[in-house]
Amino acid sequence: MAPGVPPVLSGSGKLQVSSATLKKSAGYAKRAYVTFLAGNGDYVKGVVGLAKGLRKAKSAYPLLVAVLPDVPEEHRQILTSQGCIVREIQPIYPPENQIQFAMAYYVINYSKLRIWDFEEYSRMIYLDADIQVYENIDHLFEEADQGCFYAVMDCFCEKTWSHSKQYSIGYCQQCPKKVKWPAEMGSPPPLYFNAGMFVFEPSRLTYESLLDTLRITPPTPFAEQDFLNMFFEKTYKPIPLVYNLVLAMLWRHPENVELDKVKVVHYCAAGSKPWRYTGKEVNMDRDDIKMLVQKWWDIYNDESLDFKADDAAVSEGEAFSRSSIMASMPGPAISFIPAPSAA
Repeated sequence: MAPGVPPVLSGSGKLQVSSATLKKSAGYAKRAYVTFLAGNGDYVKGVVGLAKGLRKAKSAYPLLVAVLPDVPEEHRQILTSQGCIVREIQPIYPPENQIQFAMAYYVINYSKLRIWDFEEYSRMIYLDADIQVYENIDHLFEEADQGCFYAVMDCFCEKTWSHSKQYSIGYCQQCPKKVKWPAEMGSPPPLYFNAGMFVFEPSRLTYESLLDTLRITPPTPFAEQDFLNMFFEKTYKPIPLVYNLVLAMLWRHPENVELDKVKVVHYCAAGSKPWRYTGKEVNMDRDDIKMLVQKWWDIYNDESLDFKADDAAVSEGEAFSRSSIMASMPGPAISFIPAPSAA
């Protein structure tokens, strides 16, 4: 764990919910994992792998997949056959004349903000489609404090951060004592999280505030990740990197990684997507990377982890049935000016 990072969650008590939430859920707190899928590419394999990984880890909660309209019916049927709740959302774009300020690849990810409108759930855990869960993390639903946003701190050492002051002076929050923040540069930057995994509370009020704030916030290089860091700066609480091991940590900060204790692996390094892996890209011909890629494939190819009808018997109060969820979904309340897809 990085120096100075508090231990995983305060864990002081049980989940607290409002009386309105209790009434809506007939006395139970509704929870789910959620991921995001766009387009007709191969990321659907990542979502299938994630669904099977959660099943292997014996998670008690369903996986909801927020899909954009361009996800083909064939892919939706694959996800449904793996026990996922498939829910269509409309894309979100920043004002069209601002899109050039963000990396084009990330612009479509602003659509992830729609998940804050899933307020039939009291708490959710978001996971990118290139993430795999290797140990049960359901306890995060219980241990999180109400009103807080939890995620793992990011690393500033990769070249994708070359635009930042942190990178220019060699500062990284993963090892703050190695290169201290210069006093002449003012206060050090606030803690910054990776938005590939986070624990959050859906809320219509938060959702509308996110969209209102987005309208007046110029996009920055990491698009929705930068935006979420800005928006949740005051309520963000770090959790250990075992809940979101970004693969670059293996070569950037190996002293902070205990690989045998990692619960969640994020295959976001260039060339690391298991379903595209060749081993030829930089840092990909490593034994630990090869092991983690094979570990992902072992789950993906395990037919015993495919969804079965018996798996649908989720205990009452832990999840809505797919039919009741789909029947209760209103259309998006706010429309954004469409812009060409950058995904």
